[in-house]
Amino acid sequence: MAILVYAESQEGHYKKAAFEAVSYAKSIADKSGDTVTAVAINATESSDSLYKYGANKVLKVSSDALKNFSPNSFAKVLAELKDGEIIVLPATNDASSFAPLLALKTNATLVTNLTSAPSNVSPFTAERRAFSGKGIETIEVTEGAKVLTVLQNAFGLKENPVSGTEESANVSVSDADSKVKVVKVEQASSDKIDLKEAEIVVSGGRGLKGPENWGMIEELAKLLGAATASSKPVADIGWRPHSEHVGQTGKAIAPKLYIAIGISGAIQHLAGVNGSKTIVVINPDAEAPFFKSADYGIVGDAFEVVPKLIEEVKKFKGA
Repeated sequence: MAILVYAESQEGHYKKAAFEAVSYAKSIADKSGDTVTAVAINATESSDSLYKYGANKVLKVSSDALKNFSPNSFAKVLAELKDGEIIVLPATNDASSFAPLLALKTNATLVTNLTSAPSNVSPFTAERRAFSGKGIETIEVTEGAKVLTVLQNAFGLKENPVSGTEESANVSVSDADSKVKVVKVEQASSDKIDLKEAEIVVSGGRGLKGPENWGMIEELAKLLGAATASSKPVADIGWRPHSEHVGQTGKAIAPKLYIAIGISGAIQHLAGVNGSKTIVVINPDAEAPFFKSADYGIVGDAFEVVPKLIEEVKKFKGA
């Protein structure tokens, strides 16, 4: 029996989340004695990168009907290729949107936002983020099929090289399965770091006073190799795109380092970033709630602190 994994890709190249999902599936396979089969839809990258993290087999699926993402179509592909009791998906926007459909099609239990390898596989026992990230829940699935989503940057990448094989897989999917008509596709800048996959995130709030002041946020992010993010009010005002909004109603992220600049730290914002390994807060208000959740805090004006921080990073990188 094989544990099936959705190896998500973009423009033919595997996302970091795909390797995390394979790593997670391998951790289960090592306990259960199963193998790992990765399903790659319209991916052109070599399968060697998936073997590196433990995929014993890679099934490549290519179809004009799957050219544009469709939750129903992608769920149908995974359901048809299922060859065991467990399907693992990364908790990306796309995969999370079709995970419930996949669970329905396979009569499986859906468990989302897993953060750690299972302590037991029968019954399946593992930890997941719950209550908008404010708690860690230990779940137990006693029987039946399971669809699992793995929170990005939580489990991490675990190299476990195996000798794998690649096959082409044919599935009975057509345009009619999509049930969605794609009117237009706008591709994001290819040099922009995926916010949910980023290991470092620099985020700004209303304390920056206007969109014209975001240059220093972007400069600091570029120096650190980081993604940029924002609080909900900033996105609602239109200073930044909603794709950068992190929080309870935005994206939930778990980077190694989260730098919050000019953000007060409302509970809704914290719900989306409290999975971060280290949080640094820069705010002129010493009573800002965010300082209670910060690992490091700087009480000061962002327009004075951030330029100095940029200068020091440049010196460090120059050295």
